[in-house]
Amino acid sequence: MSTMVDLRAVTKRFGSFTAVNDVSLEIAEGEFLTLLGPSGCGKTTLLRLIAGFDTPTEGSVWIGGEDVTHLPPYRRPVNQVFQSYALFPHLTVAENVGFGLRMQHIDKTEAAARVTEALALVSLTGLDARKPHQLSGGQRQRVALARALVCRPKVLLLDEPLSALDAKLRRSMQLELKRLQRQLGITFVFVTHDQEEALTMSDRIAIVNGGRIEQLGTAHEIYHRPATRFAADFVGQANLLEAQLLLQDSECVRVAVTGGLELTLPLAAWPAGATVALIAMRPEKVHVSKSRSSTAFAPGAANIFQARIEEEIFQGATDHLILVTAAGTRLGVVVANESALGDIFHAGDLVYCGLHTDDLVVVKAE
Repeated sequence: MSTMVDLRAVTKRFGSFTAVNDVSLEIAEGEFLTLLGPSGCGKTTLLRLIAGFDTPTEGSVWIGGEDVTHLPPYRRPVNQVFQSYALFPHLTVAENVGFGLRMQHIDKTEAAARVTEALALVSLTGLDARKPHQLSGGQRQRVALARALVCRPKVLLLDEPLSALDAKLRRSMQLELKRLQRQLGITFVFVTHDQEEALTMSDRIAIVNGGRIEQLGTAHEIYHRPATRFAADFVGQANLLEAQLLLQDSECVRVAVTGGLELTLPLAAWPAGATVALIAMRPEKVHVSKSRSSTAFAPGAANIFQARIEEEIFQGATDHLILVTAAGTRLGVVVANESALGDIFHAGDLVYCGLHTDDLVVVKAE
């Protein structure tokens, strides 16, 4: 696929503060890319650089094969949906949606048809005469989305547009936005600090930290193969364990992790020449059973060990367990809540744990 947005060695400084530090990023035509990171990491500044609200201190911004670095926002083929929606309270829904078309001096008949089309696209048909205060939060968000789409941009920029919605509506709108993006084929660049939102919606995720892109990949790659400590810790939950090399043969390595527990990894997973590494382990990858003969431990669960449940936290569909091994290693584990079937876990229980060697990921090596 062709590249729609191309950031080339972009740096943005505000006085002595560097908000974006030498970022190069290509976003494909028709891609849903999410900029994910904590507050103050530089993700919104990256969005503003694409939109034209900020100009790079160094580097260049290209959209659709054209250098737009010094073009103002209104001359770029982009539109933006803001966190606050930014609707005009005195205008109707239809007038809000058609505002950009009026600024472009689009013929009234065509503008009316495009407004009707945009409202149908976001399931707001029949609400065109209402004012923003007569709408729910989700409906106002849809109006803002329709207003951005009606101008038919090549790139749609979305700056945490779902953050003001309640949890249930937010999940619904995540799926709706993804459906809409697939239907239209427009390049979406989405900013959020919500990891679940990013994993749900994105074709690719760029994890932003300290003004740089920490890792870029699909949701599956980011979650299952984090490349750095920050990526492993920020996206989902992770047990981060310091590992010391003990033994190595032609197929595997044996390491001692934080607290003294010994684990086996495939030789290919251990960086050549390293004696110390940081290992990430997702909580749901640890299989827990009260029986040593559990089928969860075969095949491939080369790492089988005992631990005591220090704490059990009920979370509805899952239980979060804090385990402590005899060696003193502490692990967070997530298991399905099977109160009607199978094992029921309580604090103080002694359990068996099984861990597949492929579920141990080295994120840093020395």
